[in-house]
Amino acid sequence: MIDLENLTIKKARKALDEKVFSAVDLARAYLVEIEKKNTELNAYLEVYDDVLEQARQADERIAKGESYPLLGIPLAVKDVILIKGRKVSAASKILENYTASYNATVIDKLKKQGAVFLGRTNTDEFALGSSTENSAYGATKNPHDYLRVAGGTSGGSAAAVASLMALGALGSDTGGSVRLPAAFCGIVGFKPTYGRVSRHGLIAAASSLDCIGPIAKTVEDAQIIFDAIYGHDVLDSTSITDTTYSKPPLKKIIGVPWDLINQEGIDPEIKENFKKTVKSFENLGFKIKDIKLPNCIALYYIINFAEVSTNLARFDGMRYGLHKDGSNLLQDYFLTKGSGFGKESRRRILLGTYVLSAGYYDAYYGKAQKARVALRKEFRELFSEVDLVLTPTSPIPAWKIGEKSDPLSVYLADIFTVTANIVGVPGISIPSGFVQIGDKKLPLGIQFMASHGGEDLLFKIGQEFESIKDGP
Repeated sequence: MIDLENLTIKKARKALDEKVFSAVDLARAYLVEIEKKNTELNAYLEVYDDVLEQARQADERIAKGESYPLLGIPLAVKDVILIKGRKVSAASKILENYTASYNATVIDKLKKQGAVFLGRTNTDEFALGSSTENSAYGATKNPHDYLRVAGGTSGGSAAAVASLMALGALGSDTGGSVRLPAAFCGIVGFKPTYGRVSRHGLIAAASSLDCIGPIAKTVEDAQIIFDAIYGHDVLDSTSITDTTYSKPPLKKIIGVPWDLINQEGIDPEIKENFKKTVKSFENLGFKIKDIKLPNCIALYYIINFAEVSTNLARFDGMRYGLHKDGSNLLQDYFLTKGSGFGKESRRRILLGTYVLSAGYYDAYYGKAQKARVALRKEFRELFSEVDLVLTPTSPIPAWKIGEKSDPLSVYLADIFTVTANIVGVPGISIPSGFVQIGDKKLPLGIQFMASHGGEDLLFKIGQEFESIKDGP
């Protein structure tokens, strides 16, 4: 019997190469877990019917002597990433039963290595939200407490990995959508530098913010997946080359925005856990520097709403997806979009259209873009003084499903994560302990941000934190 609890991608690779078990055995073990748990958790929207065939092909390649880091490794894929011939709905009724006509670049890269795709995972509709409650197909539940959210928008991917229904997963991160669910589910979520991983074949939410990133049980596993998917892509005009960045010498200084962390609204248990984490890094010989960071929520959501409004305009039911017949073309649009989009998507489309409209563009979107340029400059100067920026991943633990009916309170959950997307730097969320609420232990996470191209540093410091024997 395969010990899925303690299995990592690295351990699985060794066992597959040494024929301890086969890729078919491994895939079947995960299918058994999915069969047992997914009805309750709602992490997968669809489990693919050819999983064992994919695994059999991987075994054939292994028998021929091939060995890639992800050959035969079972992965889950967020339902916003295209796999040719597969359904991809962005967890929306407006794209229900839509079949992808081509592969995303990241899928091509993973197929080349021989990864086994288990299925597509639940998400907030069009990756808009922080809890996976906005899915048209029901909320994903947190494996640590079925009454609570798994985080969002990549909640399905995070729940699948945390509940042993996948060995790793792909998510997308627009304002924390890989990192927040990873923190809520007690695993690792990694957001790369903007442009490091191709967005070709990712259903766009906010194009200047979106990143595809790995979700995994360990930092090392997240790095293995990242190494397989990153790289320049001519099909993505925002893709960057791999030789853009130099690696400055380490100063062993970590920046902490204490004013942001000590404000009201941050859970006391989060603050206490974070202080213990800071102490751990001081014990490792790092100097902690008090830095100033602004609250970027308003800036982020103006940009997000505007780009969402533009991107979702294409879903009108004329060429693909849901179509409703009205008495004329305008009625077709009203009926199709009204019944196809959920509340949060409609809210962002309307607000985004407003901030882009004549008379308000300069007052809102124009100012937001100027502020974004200023913030990027501020971050360049900041990273000349510190190696990394450390914060909690979330200001609160996972909340109960249905508890936050006010959208603003949900938006505020992104206070620590959105900044990395605004300025385009990489970030990682790593488990940092638990908080006891009632009879449940809920995971907590810390987040590191590094300068552009600083992925290697995040992986290095992440593994150092994981290895602290008596950490928080």
